[in-house]
Amino acid sequence: MTTSLSTRPAGAQALMRGLAVLDAVAEGHHDLAAIGERIQCTRSTTHRLVSALMHAGYLRQDAHGYQLGIKLATLGTRAREQMPLVTLARPIIEALARDCGDSVHLGIRDGDDVVYLDKIRGSRGLEMRSRPGLRLPLALTGVGRALMLDLDETQWQRLYTLARDHQTRQNEAPVAGLAPLVPPAWPEYRTRLLDYQGTGIVLDLEDNERGIRCVAAPVRDARGTIVAAISIASATPWMSDERLTELAPRVRDAAAQLSNRIARPGIHPDSSLSLSAGAFHD
Repeated sequence: MTTSLSTRPAGAQALMRGLAVLDAVAEGHHDLAAIGERIQCTRSTTHRLVSALMHAGYLRQDAHGYQLGIKLATLGTRAREQMPLVTLARPIIEALARDCGDSVHLGIRDGDDVVYLDKIRGSRGLEMRSRPGLRLPLALTGVGRALMLDLDETQWQRLYTLARDHQTRQNEAPVAGLAPLVPPAWPEYRTRLLDYQGTGIVLDLEDNERGIRCVAAPVRDARGTIVAAISIASATPWMSDERLTELAPRVRDAAAQLSNRIARPGIHPDSSLSLSAGAFHD
């Protein structure tokens, strides 16, 4: 049974409040007032929690307020390295990136979001905002939509609405000189997902990031449940419709290779893996 922070034992309550502070800063709350409002604590309690986290290296302070500390970055890297899925996928996505010259991503579902577990940079010198640890709404990205393919249409529409609302908030602070990204209307979005469901290949046609297109495919476990997704992404000049078509079987093959590794972990001495449908889902 879940209990509120106020009803937990004192030690657990302090721990959960400290973790809530980290979540608040990660969400973009960078001053004491905003953090305190987010975690519903008084200013004095919030100050004590923030000070303790700064002392331990989990938070730092700069001209823009409180930021996540380097210790969290270190822990995040270690956590990612210790995930067997990353170990199993790494040689596959490295080979795919070498073969196509573009950036390759590995993502999993966490609730209503996609979390990027790994990224192999392409050889074209292109930078995009994706990075390991980045969290975005599932329905916004190619790799996220690949994770949605087995969901029903009610779930699709709910996740679409969350992604649309996220994009609307982003458009409230547009980049100078650039028109805001406009998500497709729900009927068009639904039609695209039905097409993707039929082919097992998902496209991102600058839906998430201007000038970036990608092609993605789902990864399944031994029971056929989608547990991850792989995508190839690059700038639009390198991602014509013809090239997306050319890359589709390559990303599908890479996803199939990883699915095979997940289903038969015993034949891969570099890792051991035991996945369940709940391993990456709320």
